[in-house]
Amino acid sequence: MSAKFDWDAAYSNGAYIPGGNDFPPRWKAQAAAFREEMTSAGRLKADISYGPHNRNVLDLFLPRGEAKGLVVFVHGGYWMNFDKSTWSHLAKGSLAHGFAVAIPSYVLCPEARISEITLQIGTAITHAAGEIAGPIHLTGHSAGGHLVARMVCATSTLGQPIRHRVRKTVPVSALGDLRPLMKTRMNETLHLDPVEARLESPALLEPQEGVDVTAWVGGAERPEFIRQSALLANIWSGFECHADMVEEPGKHHFDVIDGLMDAEHLLTRTLLCL
Repeated sequence: MSAKFDWDAAYSNGAYIPGGNDFPPRWKAQAAAFREEMTSAGRLKADISYGPHNRNVLDLFLPRGEAKGLVVFVHGGYWMNFDKSTWSHLAKGSLAHGFAVAIPSYVLCPEARISEITLQIGTAITHAAGEIAGPIHLTGHSAGGHLVARMVCATSTLGQPIRHRVRKTVPVSALGDLRPLMKTRMNETLHLDPVEARLESPALLEPQEGVDVTAWVGGAERPEFIRQSALLANIWSGFECHADMVEEPGKHHFDVIDGLMDAEHLLTRTLLCL
């Protein structure tokens, strides 16, 4: 009889990345240094409230001169960890091309359900869109990739005027099908049930007509993340929209987002339609 599949191992990242524990403090240090730089330059509007909870806040990084549009980055952490302050440095690439960048925090599980986080992110994007005119480009990592993909589903929590401004969506290492997570120990915190898992899984939902989505994933990631990205791209490519996938060679779950710091990296250029 074959061994039972280990779903916890399938969705574990740090344990399979050399020096995995070193990444979170490195991110925090990079983000803090960049926030200080942007604050000194008068180009950071910090802790803008978009809702009633103390985690319903976002940071808005401003380019030099008038913004060409808005980029929104949504962080991951399996909807259970992190906040906006760990990811500020990922705004660099888009800022260099003249885009404003909003990075929101949100209420984490188990205080909020994933469906409630979806609503929060819709509210955060809408608020940021009220601050910055022009096209909107969405990206997010892991659970954040799930959330930005969810924003361009036919059942998006965004209003139609905001949806029509969304030009490009790049879910990075996204979780498109939440059903396997019910088999992990994480579900003791996520509290996913079959109904919510289906209704909140972008790969099981129709995309809004006409959206442009590139699922981005690292070639050295856990097989489940590559499978999930391929699933989203494959299913959505059958609808009236553009959906494709990029598997970046050699990148694992923790360094696949590094390209967002580089104005000329293909990840940044794909996000900004350059």
